[in-house]
Amino acid sequence: MLNYKKYKRVPVLHYPEREWPDKEIEHAPMWCSVDLRDGNQALIDPMNVEEKMEMFRLLLKLGFKQIEIGFPAASQIEYDFLRKLVAENMIPDDVQVQVLTQCREHLIDRTFEAIQGIKNVIVHIYNSTSVLQRDVVFHKDKEAIKQIAIEGTRMVKERAKNFDGNIQLEYSPESFTGTEVEFALDICTAVQDIWEPTPENKIIFNLPATVEMNTPNVYADQIEWMHKHFKNRESIILSVHPHNDRGTGIAATELSLLAGADRVEGTLFGNGERTGNIDILNIAYNMFSQGIDPELNIENIKEIIEVYERCCKMDIDMRHPYAGKLVFTAFSGSHQDAINKGVHALNERNTGIWEVPYLPIDPADIGREYEPVVRINSQSGKGGVAFVMESMYGYKLPKEMHKEFADVIQKMSEEQGGEIEPEQIFDAFKHEYIALDDPFEFKKIRVEDVNDKDCVAAIDFEYKKKPYHIEASGNGPLDAVKTAINKEFDLDVCVLNYSEHALGSGSHARAAAYIEMRDNRTGKELFGAGDSSNITKATIRAFFSGLNRLANK
Repeated sequence: MLNYKKYKRVPVLHYPEREWPDKEIEHAPMWCSVDLRDGNQALIDPMNVEEKMEMFRLLLKLGFKQIEIGFPAASQIEYDFLRKLVAENMIPDDVQVQVLTQCREHLIDRTFEAIQGIKNVIVHIYNSTSVLQRDVVFHKDKEAIKQIAIEGTRMVKERAKNFDGNIQLEYSPESFTGTEVEFALDICTAVQDIWEPTPENKIIFNLPATVEMNTPNVYADQIEWMHKHFKNRESIILSVHPHNDRGTGIAATELSLLAGADRVEGTLFGNGERTGNIDILNIAYNMFSQGIDPELNIENIKEIIEVYERCCKMDIDMRHPYAGKLVFTAFSGSHQDAINKGVHALNERNTGIWEVPYLPIDPADIGREYEPVVRINSQSGKGGVAFVMESMYGYKLPKEMHKEFADVIQKMSEEQGGEIEPEQIFDAFKHEYIALDDPFEFKKIRVEDVNDKDCVAAIDFEYKKKPYHIEASGNGPLDAVKTAINKEFDLDVCVLNYSEHALGSGSHARAAAYIEMRDNRTGKELFGAGDSSNITKATIRAFFSGLNRLANK
């Protein structure tokens, strides 16, 4: 039995004045990628310089204007990488690179050596402030912990006077979620008093959930409390850096934005220490799905995945929101049917607004295709098969035909013991309907109108490889052929339903036809299907397809 009594509940903030539950996210925050530092240090095999350069180029392409590139004072590789960016003039003028350092003089001096020649820099200083770390790591009281932050701020400010560029200070009370909010405010205010930010040159106060310790609403309360109690709030950028220890980092981040946060630090796909940082792409796509501009160039998820997996040597989970291989896939028959009907309704209404059950966004908007949206297995239903046939191959099977063909595919899946790919579905359709030529094989037809209502059809075909040429009249080509076949072979088949549509558009478009037929002597009812560049031939091919299926079932 789990010994749950060895754990104590983390205290919550008593904050009945909270206002964030009544708010909505209305615009994107400032985004800061920490892939090259926080993300990189958490990799089993950290990126080399070439991989860092590729990742940096990707981040620029995605539109990040703030990129944490490393801890140059603590790592020679990160120092050399930063200097390479400077030497090769890789940093655009409108991009701030962020460098991390502890509040130690020799580290701050080394940091300023590393950033020489950069136009816009965020110098990010931090020290741990939580109750637990004060007790077991530093053995210092609050005043001593605060003094570390004050001295670090003074050292940065002194060196910034001689720096030929723009410096913005960021301060993080590390392990903020385990810190009393009153003390976090006290230490931030002390830093603020030393730095003296203005609305034109704001300071960044980053309040990290270094360890996610409670439910997301508690983090939101902490953020709003700080937001409401900062002095000179107009001179502050309130930043958050949530981790995902409880698996609720995305929710915590979104609630913190409701609570007053202006800026989010995170990584692509959530790579980071332990269970990871928050996934910036996940939050950005969430905003996109609500009609909010995420202010990032994230239209091609495939390219992002390729670079990430190559540089980080990590795979994207198949169920990862938006990026996973299976997230736009429906195996359930009822889901497939709803998607199929939703896409039909979307096309009919033509409102420009995406509303399809089970698909919160249009996969095409982020560079995904409809191909993987529905996959068929033994648990799938008729709607999914029909969706694949129409969305990928253009065949709009009549509703009455859905179950008949779905049964064919389901049997294949059960025999095969796994998933049926779209290509296999189409091949099965051709084999079951289009290419069926035994015992009847259609060759050609010639139709002459007798009057407005009647025609004469001359048809050539084979029956069990023996050639036939017969003529008959009827109120249309299909009626004439049906009459001729019934008479010639002493059959009693009738047409129950008929439908047709174009396959594609333009002068070279083909036609598809579907005929539901019944053998009145056996009572069997089955569909036939045919296609051709000529609608009459498509119809007659569908009739012969139905004849053969009645003969073979």
